[in-house]
Amino acid sequence: MSPFLLALFLAPQAYSATAPLAPIPTVAAEIVREYPHDPQAYTEGLFYLDGYLYESTGEVGRSSIRKVDLTTGKVLRATIVPPPYYGEGIAAWGNEIVSLTWKDGVAFRWSLGAFRRLGRFRYPGEGWALTSDGDSLILSDGTATLRFLDPATFKVRRRLIVTANGRTVPMLNEVEYLDGEILANLWLTDRIARIDPANGHVTGWIDVSALHARAGNTAENDVANGIAWDKAKRRLFVTGKNWPYLFEIRLPPRAPVSTR
Repeated sequence: MSPFLLALFLAPQAYSATAPLAPIPTVAAEIVREYPHDPQAYTEGLFYLDGYLYESTGEVGRSSIRKVDLTTGKVLRATIVPPPYYGEGIAAWGNEIVSLTWKDGVAFRWSLGAFRRLGRFRYPGEGWALTSDGDSLILSDGTATLRFLDPATFKVRRRLIVTANGRTVPMLNEVEYLDGEILANLWLTDRIARIDPANGHVTGWIDVSALHARAGNTAENDVANGIAWDKAKRRLFVTGKNWPYLFEIRLPPRAPVSTR
């Protein structure tokens, strides 16, 4: 789907025109603080843990997993995801990091401290992003369906179809679980969907177009991608592919539970 058609499809008026329902609210992201970010990092996954950012980057031959100092953007530790693999999303589970690959159907386990590779699992379809709700790993694959996986076996526990005003929402990319909702970047857009994990309904949109403009990236693929939540200090971080900044944004109040 072209960026133009996808943007048209995801526009609030496109949804509300199909049924007599109130438009799903869209809130512009409010920047709290800017941090440096490696402009050569083609961000595929992001999470925050114990004072540090953990980031995965993509593209064959350039894929990596990194531990990053938030304030300076300095890479403190890194490991290569070797060719022919194209690194994708990551999530923490216990003392491990689980990382996806794009089209190879392979997930790797790494030690959280030393980034030592501990094992691998297989899964069907593509791997785009990964997060955890504390019970399951949640995988996006570029479709409108999120898979909830057993962290020990990678077997599917359940599938969640994401919809807005009755329409499926495709191109779900980087995901983050926080406070009982899932945030998801939508590939090739400046939108983050707020998803109810109980029913898959989109309850709101976060517009990050101002952040994209501030980053100054104009290449088609250099879009917003990367969401991390600091639960202890309640800070929400977002960045994009090859963006020179990582932004802390204010988390908008949650909309009432959607029936869409």
